[in-house]
Amino acid sequence: MKVLITGGAGFIGSHLTEHLLARGDRVAVLDDLSTGAMANIEAFKSNTKFSYAIETIFNVPLLAEMVDNADAIFHLAAAVGVRLIIESPTRTIETNIGGTELVLKAAAKKLKPIFVASTSEVYGKSTKVPFKEDDDLVFGATTKSRWSYAASKAVDEFLALAYAKEKKLPVVIGRLFNTVGPRQTGRYGMVIPRFIEQGLAGGPISVYGDGEQTRCFGWVGDVVKGMADLLGCEKAEGGVFNLGATEEITINALAAKVAAKTGGKAKIEHVPYEKAYEEGFEDMKRRVPSIEKAAKFIGYKPTVGIDEILERVIETYRSQTTRPPKPRR
Repeated sequence: MKVLITGGAGFIGSHLTEHLLARGDRVAVLDDLSTGAMANIEAFKSNTKFSYAIETIFNVPLLAEMVDNADAIFHLAAAVGVRLIIESPTRTIETNIGGTELVLKAAAKKLKPIFVASTSEVYGKSTKVPFKEDDDLVFGATTKSRWSYAASKAVDEFLALAYAKEKKLPVVIGRLFNTVGPRQTGRYGMVIPRFIEQGLAGGPISVYGDGEQTRCFGWVGDVVKGMADLLGCEKAEGGVFNLGATEEITINALAAKVAAKTGGKAKIEHVPYEKAYEEGFEDMKRRVPSIEKAAKFIGYKPTVGIDEILERVIETYRSQTTRPPKPRR
């Protein structure tokens, strides 16, 4: 099968690329490297079944050509990360809504099956835990730029489901919860890589807010397999599915684990949200998915717990810092 991944040079996109190549698919990646990196796809360049284009999804002729050449599409291209969302709300909205519309239009012309990556952020400030796919979405005020990402991804879902209903486009939507693994960067606010970088540097490890907010962290290998399995499941078409893990941990406990696993010397400091992001920043107290629906349709099940996730990612960081430099030519 020939597959197109928009945003394929990003953290999750590159792992999805790796998974699909391993099962024998041909994979084409379209990415403008705004949040992705060439280093993420460097290892695939020698694979004759891999190709890539460094360009934006707003290049409509190129997008149309790549969609036409594909049998299926994974749409991951988006503005991501809390810090980027706070600093660039216009870019967030335009990329997430405008870009998704272009991809859906291109896919609809020849009814190409498409997986649209959404996010747990769409649940907003809901306190009905665990989050289920048919739950109400609870957003904050429009004056809080923090909610522009959640709202834009919710519109993406509405668009995708509208194309499924009116154009008969084979669509599957995946709401990805906190996903972790090698190649993830802490640059845009992702907590585990940021904690690990701080811990390995000797600290302090910066916990935003009181640290009692909880999250569930899923292994990227589990999540991308779930994505691939959902797009290959005909009964899943037109559906919305949570993908992630259900092991809940406070950010304080997470910081303590990282401190211990990176040498035990790093101190933990608490940073007010207004200092870390902006005045009036709002966060979710708990973010826990129900994954019963994905389990029912594709047998989805997390296989890696938080301790092993941390150990794997820390080992990746350590191997990168101890690797000898490349010889000069």
